[in-house]
Amino acid sequence: MFKKILIANRGEIAIRIMRACRELGIKTVAVYSEADKNSQHVQFADEAILLGDAAPKDSYLNADKLIRAALDSKADAIHPGYGFLSENASFAAAVASAHLTFIGPSAASIRAMGDKAESKILMKKAGVPTVPGFEGLESFDEFKKAASEIGYPVLVKAAAGGGGKGMRVVNSENELSEAIESARREALNSFGDERLLIEKYLAEAHHIEIQVFGDKHGNLVHLFERECSVQRRHQKIIEESPSPLLTPELRARMGEAAVNAAKAVNYFNAGTVEFIFDPNPSSSLIPHPSSFYFLEMNTRLQVEHPVTELVTGLDLVHWQIRIAAGEKFPFTQDDIHQHGHAIECRVYAEDPATGFLPSTGKLLQFIEPRGPGIRVDSGFAAGDDVTHFYDPLLAKVIVHAENRETAIQRMQTALQDFIVHGVVTNIDYMRAVLETDDFKQGKVSTRWVEQNLESGSLFPQQQAVALHKLIAAALADVVFVGGKAQPAVSNETDPFNPWKQTGNYRN
Repeated sequence: MFKKILIANRGEIAIRIMRACRELGIKTVAVYSEADKNSQHVQFADEAILLGDAAPKDSYLNADKLIRAALDSKADAIHPGYGFLSENASFAAAVASAHLTFIGPSAASIRAMGDKAESKILMKKAGVPTVPGFEGLESFDEFKKAASEIGYPVLVKAAAGGGGKGMRVVNSENELSEAIESARREALNSFGDERLLIEKYLAEAHHIEIQVFGDKHGNLVHLFERECSVQRRHQKIIEESPSPLLTPELRARMGEAAVNAAKAVNYFNAGTVEFIFDPNPSSSLIPHPSSFYFLEMNTRLQVEHPVTELVTGLDLVHWQIRIAAGEKFPFTQDDIHQHGHAIECRVYAEDPATGFLPSTGKLLQFIEPRGPGIRVDSGFAAGDDVTHFYDPLLAKVIVHAENRETAIQRMQTALQDFIVHGVVTNIDYMRAVLETDDFKQGKVSTRWVEQNLESGSLFPQQQAVALHKLIAAALADVVFVGGKAQPAVSNETDPFNPWKQTGNYRN
């Protein structure tokens, strides 16, 4: 087993990995940028190393600095978490070349699944259902012919990268040229690769992913599914397991397809095979419709991995580390079962009333919910600064209950009890989603948020801004009178005055 691991990440996922290392008796090394010098993950680690300035390219995306930090601290391995360099094949290869262990799959597996066009070709050869489409197109005439053959609407998307970048929905031929040009520009800027592919767009599809896990000894299983259809701009907001749509037969078919996909690239460690699921395949314009189609494979630990942990009882980070150290995964497919229902909500520092713009500032209050069946993975505490340099994810709230109805009720309570002052969050927005009949009935497709819950209809901007100003002012010892800030009346002689203690509370 490793003696020391460097975590090449920040925030809640860095703390999540460090906690697993503590439980396994492994020392941890945090890395940080100038903007993160007072962050929770820095305080949580056994030791910490400054990488550089706040810009990711000078810190968390600098492979040379990360490897040097690991060698200087005498770490045995590097865990990349998710995001940043977690799916960078060159980084994984460089870690191995430095005689360190990369806690994840091989560089070859990452490279094979990192290119959407190439991975789709691989999946076709492996017999995994794929969305009808075409790869390797260059000219407009080629795209035009392909779109005509597939039938509109179609999806034009980047062959490299993900996260919704370089992706355009095209409803008619009139929109095709501009969609190709804009998608190419964004793909080139985001990934340095302007190649595109085209495929059928399923307007009412669900996003279902299958967790797979394998060791270096040839054992490979799936750990069931996560329903991830509540999305905005291709970014997941709420995830759950089991999916309310899947039958046992369909769950088994999707699990088998995911394992076959992973076997096609000799996969080991944690990975996720993502599918789009058409609940009404007979109505699809796709020739020879299936009910589910390969979307992509994420060759890393997922943000929503706690959902799988709660329904299977397996600690995925523990097993990531143990498998990387050479252990065998001791469970067969028949040993793994789903128990109860789990839901995860991502709490972001963003304002739904302003089109989900990130919200920055000092966390004046940050009180996490607690109670039976409630788990919070976070990387912040009261007094911390939320900056504009990184992803605005504050925390993940995960609940587990005996059934879906109870899990929804438990999540509503947990979100209601989550108190955040100092920045605006999407907490009330998620509560509104959970309250809808469509969510309760499992009818939410990937376009549902876009079609049903526009930000302005939920949170009129003036009300949201006014409420935020009042809360922030109260906690900052000022009040607004006639729209102007004035000092709040405070009894400085009262030792129990709560306003005197503002900003001093820590988790």
